[in-house]
Amino acid sequence: MSKPRLQSLWMFALLVFATAASASDPLPSWKEGPSRRAILAFVDATTRPGSPDFVPEARRIATFDNDGTLWAEQPVYFQVFFVMDRIQAMAGDHPEWRDVEPYKSLLARDLKGALASGEKGMVQVMAATHTGMSVDAFAAQVRQWSASARHPATGRLFTDMVYQPMRELLVYLREHGFRTYIVSGGGQEFMRPWAEHAYGIPPAQVIGSYGELEFALQNGVPVLLKQAKIGLVDDHGGKPVAIQRFIGERPIFAFGNSDGDLQMLQWTMAGDGRRFAGIVHHTDGEREWAYDRASKIGTLDKALDAATTGGWTIVDMKAEWSRIYPDP
Repeated sequence: MSKPRLQSLWMFALLVFATAASASDPLPSWKEGPSRRAILAFVDATTRPGSPDFVPEARRIATFDNDGTLWAEQPVYFQVFFVMDRIQAMAGDHPEWRDVEPYKSLLARDLKGALASGEKGMVQVMAATHTGMSVDAFAAQVRQWSASARHPATGRLFTDMVYQPMRELLVYLREHGFRTYIVSGGGQEFMRPWAEHAYGIPPAQVIGSYGELEFALQNGVPVLLKQAKIGLVDDHGGKPVAIQRFIGERPIFAFGNSDGDLQMLQWTMAGDGRRFAGIVHHTDGEREWAYDRASKIGTLDKALDAATTGGWTIVDMKAEWSRIYPDP
């Protein structure tokens, strides 16, 4: 065999091997390290027949926070950008907003000024932009926004700022019989229109904070109208409550990134049998943002201590993720 022919065969063999290796790697964006090993070991132990830690498929429930866990959350939660854009779109019908806070600051895209109005101001703005319409009308607004709105710092679509390693993890879990749920402090009706496209999680498995709904007939057509009254704040202790209310059993696998997820992680780990609790630690100030204890958005303080003492998996984003976002 000629030397060029032999070299060509070697190159072909290497290409085939590399392609096969890539295809067989369930978590290609996770570098070799403690988090990747912990995930693979847990899934193997709980899904392999004959394993002492085997969990029947019906019991394989995994819950994930959204903001800061599945997609980015800086400089503010992305739903705030949606609110800001809705205020801009509605301002023509509300000239009085030009002189009233927090509308005045939102119209000027002054986030700091808007947030200075506190919880009362945010409740007013949420009522103005999230209620008084049907759930279908609101979903249409969210879909339109998510298809075009871009992050002011990265220029990416907000839905392109999902974390590629976490998307791979969701797929990997589902391939092994897990049901994956979002359990987030974000608005339930805000997340449902785009979550299936972004994460492969259908609306019925998206749990978030929500307001009350009211059935009505509009021109003889049944609709559900969004009300201003708060139904559930799905954060901190509200997360285990929501899990019990909407899922009906304790997860065996849970991921979060902040103190708002602590109770969900504690609830998960308190069950019988083998369990997994993970924390996404934002350590990459170059490719994303670096923050934890001192941040007002996504504060990671008590949960970081609990994860350290409890032996939970703490993902070092900078060290353990080879990429952050998917290709645009």
